[in-house]
Amino acid sequence: MAWRRRPEARGALALLALALCAPGARGRAHEWFSAVVSTEYVDPQTNRSVRSVSESGRFGDSSPKEGARGLVGVPRAEDRDPEGCEAGTRFLVPGGRGAAPWVALVARGGCTFKEKVLAAARRNASAVVLYNEERHGNLTAPMSHAGTGNIVVIMVSYPKGREIVELVQKDIPVTVTIGVGTRHVQEFISAQSVVFVAIAFITMMIISLAWLIFYYIQRFLYTGSQFGSQSHRKETKKVIGQLPVHTVKHGEKGIDVDAESCAVCIENFKGRDVIRILPCKHIFHRICIDPWLLDHRTCPMCKLDVIKALGYWGELEDVQEVTAPESPPGGVSAADLSLTVPDGERSDAGSSESPSTSDPVPPCGASFKEDAGENTALLETGRSDAQCDGPAC
Repeated sequence: MAWRRRPEARGALALLALALCAPGARGRAHEWFSAVVSTEYVDPQTNRSVRSVSESGRFGDSSPKEGARGLVGVPRAEDRDPEGCEAGTRFLVPGGRGAAPWVALVARGGCTFKEKVLAAARRNASAVVLYNEERHGNLTAPMSHAGTGNIVVIMVSYPKGREIVELVQKDIPVTVTIGVGTRHVQEFISAQSVVFVAIAFITMMIISLAWLIFYYIQRFLYTGSQFGSQSHRKETKKVIGQLPVHTVKHGEKGIDVDAESCAVCIENFKGRDVIRILPCKHIFHRICIDPWLLDHRTCPMCKLDVIKALGYWGELEDVQEVTAPESPPGGVSAADLSLTVPDGERSDAGSSESPSTSDPVPPCGASFKEDAGENTALLETGRSDAQCDGPAC
């Protein structure tokens, strides 16, 4: 349900996914190769050959990816240039003879990678091995040395480089073999894709913020309307409480218990039923008509607006809850009387009475009117200013 209400959030997430997966979102891939470094020397104490192999090196970015082999040479101590940066740096190559291939081993730092490689190349080195700084431990780093030609360049870790340097400084010939290791691909996100992703993310945040603002505004308005509706129902309930009520008694005049029924629940009135009498003189069970009036305000039978009939035309304010007194037992008040006379009794009464001048004449303040379909005569009390043509007036 939460996702159905947030199409904007789904659209923003789709936009972000499109930004990450779109062609060109990823920049140029950086490819590099690890190097397999093999060292071999003869231990002078045991006269045994010691050999170690590890994939601990990394080829330089501009280095040809090919193998190399030769005796290891390090900068001479008297030159005081362990980094091999000076153009005139000489190298110590134990066991080196004539034009035999050899590999320069220099420390990182002091100058650029390119300067180190060119200095070793002037001394006819077939390959250059740089070992990393001590603070980097066993890690290697990418090297950029464009313009150094076809000389093989790799980097090894600091412990590996110092191990070889110490052997060479002891005048022990060390042969190093360089092989091509594993190919690695490192992908980078292009600047254009970064901008595109940033725009998509900002758009998503703006849409989400707008949705939150809209949601809380709607919630505030809904809460306010609920509060107003509850207040209005409370005032309406007070007004409804002013309508007169009556308790039905068996045998009382004005209500035929067997014939009258409540139009809301469609059940006949019974003794001890509490009824509510509307201004239009229609009567209903109080428990039936009160909820109806709270929702509709009109009489279910004649559609009279009960609230307006009571004199409340505008907003319901400062209404005091007044409970109308019940009619005295044995009779119905003139204001709430609904009299039902069965057809048989009406015909008998008409035949037994004679048009005699001595018979009592009904009061001029009362009149009968017949309710069509139910044979119901509603006795209404006339107003004080009503006009009457009968002899009793």
